[in-house]
Amino acid sequence: MMTENSTRRITLLGSTGSIGTNTLAVLGEFSDKFTVKYLTAHQNWQKLLMQAQAFRPVAVCLTGIAPDLAIENAFKNLGIDTWWGEAGLIEIASQTDTDIMINALVGAIGLKPTLLAIETGKNIALSNKETLVMAGELVMQAAQKKGVTVIPIDSEHSAIFQCLTGEKAESIERLILTASGGPFWKRDPDTFKDITIAEALKHPNWNMGRKITIDSATLMNKGLEVIEAHWLFNIAPARINVLIHPPSIVHSMVEFVDGSIKAQLGVPDMKIPIQYALSYPARWKNSQITRFDLSQHFKLEFYPPDYTKFRTLDLAYAALETGGTASAILNAANEAAVQAFLDEKIQFQQIAETIESALNHFSHIKTPELQDLLQADQWARTFVAESII
Repeated sequence: MMTENSTRRITLLGSTGSIGTNTLAVLGEFSDKFTVKYLTAHQNWQKLLMQAQAFRPVAVCLTGIAPDLAIENAFKNLGIDTWWGEAGLIEIASQTDTDIMINALVGAIGLKPTLLAIETGKNIALSNKETLVMAGELVMQAAQKKGVTVIPIDSEHSAIFQCLTGEKAESIERLILTASGGPFWKRDPDTFKDITIAEALKHPNWNMGRKITIDSATLMNKGLEVIEAHWLFNIAPARINVLIHPPSIVHSMVEFVDGSIKAQLGVPDMKIPIQYALSYPARWKNSQITRFDLSQHFKLEFYPPDYTKFRTLDLAYAALETGGTASAILNAANEAAVQAFLDEKIQFQQIAETIESALNHFSHIKTPELQDLLQADQWARTFVAESII
């Protein structure tokens, strides 16, 4: 059992992305409290090598490039083993010599490693939305069975997690997820067909990867978070609300049965929820984090989302209510449609149209096994690819 003074052994999946980079910044600030055992990246082996030089893991994995002897030797010179592909990712997730696995992967590839890490008894710090969107029921049941804690890294779910600390389940009235609204929440929907990739990738508050930035622009990011919140906190969809909060200062809120509302506030800095996931249940002072000055620029402004304008949010609620394989279809169709938009194959407003079509064409399974979910995921990707030819 971990104690306050224990050195926590870390596996980090997706170390070269935005969440991974911020995670290593936190780990570097508290190098006396953590040992990095494993790192993974997709294709950016040069950045992974720099990280490996700084943190000296036992092994690394590259999932998106073929085995390369020169790359392998570069890591070998540091005394670090190199594994490759999804098989290597699975191997790293299955290792038993770590205490916490941080899943900062993007996409459905994050599901299997999470389930395997839970099986080994590791606590999970979760940024990978797809894990819970695709298979929330399976994942949370597995975590409960193994006595594993799943701590969210997303700023919104971390906020709710913090607001619920010490509270009883029966005292919760509703969860309120805040959304920046992305770059288009005030834009006329009649002009959505003219939205360019550059415009969609220009988030007003956060610096994130391309896929999640597009999700923020369509509000699908918030739809996926509604599904995640349902599984993380065991709250019915009807009691999970979304509000547009452009400054991204109030990260989310919880309303209780007595009318009280708790909110978690802070600057838009992912190091804050990342650090809390790693330090939980303690809080540590971090000199890297900018303090928020309430007297200078704080403004409480919240707006209801337009579910007609942003169809993806409505589709996410519908998929959650349908249950079974519906959320897996939603997630995979969204991933494929977003990539099609980035590849200039469809227009911005067609992302939602494509997802809705996939949901309507699939014969949903009400109580799916893991293999059913993986097959649904693959079906949705194929469906989208064929529908945009």
